[in-house]
Amino acid sequence: MPGKLSAAHVKYEEQCSLCHDRTDRNRQTQLCLDCHKEIAGDLHERRGFHGRFPGIDTSQCRACHSEHLGREADIVKLSHEQFNHENTDYPLRGAHADVVCESCHAAGKRYREAPRECIGCHRKEEPHEGKLGRDCGSCHDASAWRHISYDHDKTAFPLRDKHREAPCAACHFGNRYKNTPKECVSCHEPDDVHHGDRGVKCAECHVTSAWKNSKFDHKKETGFALEGVHDRIACNDCHRTGNLKDKLPRECSGCHQAQDAHAGRLGKDCGTCHGNEKWKPSSFDHTRDTKWPLVGRHEKVACHTCHTASVATQKLPTECVSCHRPNDVHAGKLGKKCDECHTPAGWRSSVSFDHDLTSFPLVGLHVAVPCEQCHLTRQYRDVGKECIDCHRKDDVHKGNLGKDCARCHSSNGWKMWEFDHGKETGFALTGAHGKLACEACHLRPPDEVKLKQDCLSCHEKDDVHVGQYGRQCDRCHSTVTWKGARVH
Repeated sequence: MPGKLSAAHVKYEEQCSLCHDRTDRNRQTQLCLDCHKEIAGDLHERRGFHGRFPGIDTSQCRACHSEHLGREADIVKLSHEQFNHENTDYPLRGAHADVVCESCHAAGKRYREAPRECIGCHRKEEPHEGKLGRDCGSCHDASAWRHISYDHDKTAFPLRDKHREAPCAACHFGNRYKNTPKECVSCHEPDDVHHGDRGVKCAECHVTSAWKNSKFDHKKETGFALEGVHDRIACNDCHRTGNLKDKLPRECSGCHQAQDAHAGRLGKDCGTCHGNEKWKPSSFDHTRDTKWPLVGRHEKVACHTCHTASVATQKLPTECVSCHRPNDVHAGKLGKKCDECHTPAGWRSSVSFDHDLTSFPLVGLHVAVPCEQCHLTRQYRDVGKECIDCHRKDDVHKGNLGKDCARCHSSNGWKMWEFDHGKETGFALTGAHGKLACEACHLRPPDEVKLKQDCLSCHEKDDVHVGQYGRQCDRCHSTVTWKGARVH
């Protein structure tokens, strides 16, 4: 004997004929299969590792499995690291490729005894309690236990839209798969805001894409079309009792009274100004829809600033002063037509008053003078029109020449003046008279005292003749000098 047999064949060590035929060495493979009937079946059925092994028809058992190498010899010679599971009836796919051998091949059992059904390894992970059978692969994917490929369309209840996203347990709770109810309300009763008042046929109004997406034709059924935001809000936002048969108001104020910033002053037909998509901004065009166009600052004023009562009963005046009386710094002295001077752009901006239309047109330096310099109050009409009313402090004559300053002075400059004394008074200023200050003769205002034109009225103190030659001094004296008299 060339050597001892392995521990697995030790009981056949004295029966050489069980493995060897002295007359025909090629019968050795058949003799092996006579004992190893399971492998013989695999070869015959082309299954298992041996049945799928390449070139198995011409191969001999002894090519892989040698004997007579001693009791401890490994005659199987299976390398776990190099073993190709593709040559078995169970190729490793998905997550199975990363699993260690011992997870499926239990210790002490032959490899061929490993379970082939999913339930053999995944019984603890199977949540259906066996009620869906043992063929887990018909629904689950080998890449991950949670990847489910079950075709629900083959059942009496195909899954559409949002139903596809629902977990199985949402409908099949308690692993109930047979006789699962198909009515919407059986699952959606908690979502039924109608509390059963609309029946159990939810699909007549609702669609599977979303519970809130309804195919109910609100305009056709109720006469009230849902537009804008109204089409996206929940039914019970308006039907607050849940009973859709309750009669609801059709006016905007019926639902939006709390949001009505006008407190009902502009009526109940909110739709004339506001849209269905957004409450703000308003689509009301005051210029188009009324006879009072809003321009400038008026455009930004809140509606209730002017409309202090219901528009149905309150007729607003169109005069500026009706709203701006508290702002009228003139206290009504300039009338009610504020727009003759002011513009809607701003109460104090772009004032367009034309002073030339008054009884005192502004000329010369008066054009550049600020209004407040003459109009000390906002009454405006209380200002005098005479020069002395503003220029009393500038009057170097102290009133001795009267109030009509314009007779001498020009509005282009106080020091720009011209007065023809001879023409205006009949007393020409010649000689030394031309150099005298006005106040030298005009000690009092001319409207109070009229000066005499005789010489002695001014030169009585200079008369050395003590009046003996009369009052006509110019008969001897000239206006150039008092001295050097000569008799004409």
